[in-house]
Amino acid sequence: MDTKRVGRRIKAFRKLKGYTQIDLAKKINVPIAHLGAVERGTMIPSGELLDKVSESLNISKEELMLEDIKTKE
Repeated sequence: MDTKRVGRRIKAFRKLKGYTQIDLAKKINVPIAHLGAVERGTMIPSGELLDKVSESLNISKEELMLEDIKTKE
């Protein structure tokens, strides 16, 4: 698993949905520092975390594993 790519995709989908890191961290019940580390690619996301993120953002886990998407920064 390319943790940096998955982290970038989580961040991109989070932003597309209009969530802040705080919003998503609360929604999936993880500390914001944990979510931040996953988004930076410095922590490997567990399958459970990927399930929670995909459910919260209304996307499939497979979408998190695809190539990067373009976002407005």
